[in-house]
Amino acid sequence: MPKFLIEREIPEAGKLTDRDLKAISQKSCRVLRELGPEVQWIQSYVTDDKLYCVYIAASEELVREHAQQGGFPVNRISRISSIIDPTTAE
Repeated sequence: MPKFLIEREIPEAGKLTDRDLKAISQKSCRVLRELGPEVQWIQSYVTDDKLYCVYIAASEELVREHAQQGGFPVNRISRISSIIDPTTAE
């Protein structure tokens, strides 16, 4: 299945508490269970004012449906075409 990078603008995201992040994660997981196995959350990166989330999904529409049902903002969805890291140079 394709991988997607989702950019979510959330003012002061970097100030979210562990409790806040847990609640957001729990809500996301509930919605994912309802949507089924064709959309999976891999991980998210929290910055000062944004979350960058990596998902595997059958389609971009499923990623958008997850965001809509969970009440999560979606500012941009990009399909990941390749992944590189330091071992790519070897």
